[in-house]
Amino acid sequence: MAEEELKPVPAAEAALVQPGKVSQWLAENGFFHEFLDLDANGVEIIKVPANFLLPISTALYAYGFNYLQFQGGIDLGAGEELVSVYHLLKVSDNADRPEEIRVKVFLPRENPSVPSVYWIWKTADWQERESYDMYGIIYEGHPNLKRILMPEDWVGWPLRKDYISPDFYELQNAY
Repeated sequence: MAEEELKPVPAAEAALVQPGKVSQWLAENGFFHEFLDLDANGVEIIKVPANFLLPISTALYAYGFNYLQFQGGIDLGAGEELVSVYHLLKVSDNADRPEEIRVKVFLPRENPSVPSVYWIWKTADWQERESYDMYGIIYEGHPNLKRILMPEDWVGWPLRKDYISPDFYELQNAY
């Protein structure tokens, strides 16, 4: 072996994670995003600003990500940001392991608003409604954004980490 091959890689270079191929494709085509990391299964995770979600989602759909497997919300903690997460798959015939990507949109707790991807992936319908119902994330442009799990007159967002549960809830018109 040559002596150059045995030299250790500087810690700063070793810590850099190279973006995945989808992230590189987005960057080459002028779509602003931030590559976060690969998860334990090697799935790319990218961070997208809320105002770029629709253009990037449309580009990912054109790139072949035709299935929204999962959309959900995350609360990073009391006083911290909320996150709207999208897990996309490239589904095709005879695919043993479809290509995957995870998109995260970090939102301010005070006004968590993001465009709906319902018009790109219809599977977002009830999933966005659930994230709205549990976290209070507003999906602009959603055709039927209303509570899906909690009663319509419920106050608050039950899965937020700073949520205070009411002492009681009076059922009205229970019969």
